[in-house]
Amino acid sequence: MIPHVALSETLVTVLLGLAGYAVVLATSGIVVTSALAWADDGYAESVTDTDRDIGTIVGKTENVLLLTFVLAGAYSALAIVFAAKSIVRSDDMKNNSLFYLAGTLVNVTYTLVIGVAVRAVLGAGLVGSIG
Repeated sequence: MIPHVALSETLVTVLLGLAGYAVVLATSGIVVTSALAWADDGYAESVTDTDRDIGTIVGKTENVLLLTFVLAGAYSALAIVFAAKSIVRSDDMKNNSLFYLAGTLVNVTYTLVIGVAVRAVLGAGLVGSIG
């Protein structure tokens, strides 16, 4: 017989939060790449390895920041990430603004959906902080 171990509410919150990060970091690249490939059949051939690697680093960092803000209930901070990314990647936007915008919006939307789902599972709702 397996002994019943009661997990503290804090531990469950931390584990669910970590699971949210794991899901987003493991799957967001697939979601963004699939969405961009669906929008443009020649997408895979048009992106250099360097651009893909930089996009991955930027995207994963964006995922962590966005998910952290959503889990903290700091929705107004989401605009800061979006604005900062727009400033830093302004050259990319000039070269291919639709590609940049589509990738960013898919990544942001996906991360927000996962964040809101984690908050819902935790019973935190859409506003306020967890804890």
